[in-house]
Amino acid sequence: MQGVAPVPSYVVMQPTTLCNLDCVYCYLPFRAVDRRMPVAVAEAVAAAVGPWAATGRFSVVWHGGEPLAAGREHLAALMAPFGPQVEHHVQTNATLIDDAWCAFFVEHGMRVSVSVDGPRERNGDRVTRAGQPAYDRIVRGVAALRRHGLPFSALAVVSRPAPGYATDLYDYFLDLGCDVLGVNIEETEGVNTRGNAHDAATVTAFWAELVAAWRRAPRIHLREVEWSLRYAAAVLDGAADDLLPRQLDPIPTIGHDGSVTVLSPELAGFTHPRYGDFSSGNVLATPLAEILAGAAGTPWVGEFLAGVEACRSSCPYFGFCGGGHAANRYFELGRFDGTETEHCRNSKIRLLEGVLEHARDHESPAA
Repeated sequence: MQGVAPVPSYVVMQPTTLCNLDCVYCYLPFRAVDRRMPVAVAEAVAAAVGPWAATGRFSVVWHGGEPLAAGREHLAALMAPFGPQVEHHVQTNATLIDDAWCAFFVEHGMRVSVSVDGPRERNGDRVTRAGQPAYDRIVRGVAALRRHGLPFSALAVVSRPAPGYATDLYDYFLDLGCDVLGVNIEETEGVNTRGNAHDAATVTAFWAELVAAWRRAPRIHLREVEWSLRYAAAVLDGAADDLLPRQLDPIPTIGHDGSVTVLSPELAGFTHPRYGDFSSGNVLATPLAEILAGAAGTPWVGEFLAGVEACRSSCPYFGFCGGGHAANRYFELGRFDGTETEHCRNSKIRLLEGVLEHARDHESPAA
């Protein structure tokens, strides 16, 4: 896996910077401001996406802010240029979902992923702009999805992994009714400066417990665990080199203004005296395909690629994670060519160790 691929597997679109919540751990810098994406930006992106989508599956991911805060009419106008050849996904806090939004999702074939951190007592960081708990509004939105028979994914942030938590967390999402679950240990990035260092044994035990809970009732696709098991199986089969792509997916994030940030959506909206605004161009001035073709020439991207090579040569977990994420390096280390971060430890190294710990503890006794 070397360099940046010129063609992505999906694009991330920011229909508005505004979010109606003010979650304590949020990384977004302008979530109190309503800066909406002009339709011209979507048209420019769609022009590039068309040929890519014609050759295979392609996704457009609407991610904010809170994408639904853009309103149904404006979001529909932004989606229209892409035509029927792409899959539309939305990451939402669910607080605005009602019957009308559910009808919108059905009409546009939109796949929904809900951000919720587990039971009520685990959602204390998800609050309104007035600082009030958002939990009841979130579950009302989820209830609307279920009432309309709409499948949905869930994304949970874990700020404080602790013994017993993983089992409760998994059982909660079984009851919630999602069909896919992603679990993120809280990250220090963007405007969230809270520390994310945890005791290694505690984090490893969290992941091992989550595997055990999933194995008892594997009715949900558990993103991190299933990826770990695929990797472990590939290692045993001698096929681990086939798991990672030959080049990094550029994951272009299109800001509300048309600016393009590659590799890490979390860098969008930030600036640095040395790197500028981290963008590689703007679709209103340069075709997206051309921007991506030259993305590796963006100064910070070159520095990040050097860091990936440093990981390759020094880290035994490289085949599992592929060198980590640019935003985690920048916000934790202040540079892009560093190597191990707390995010690596929490969500890559300890994850894999937790899966292997569970396997060791439950292996069949020798005959």
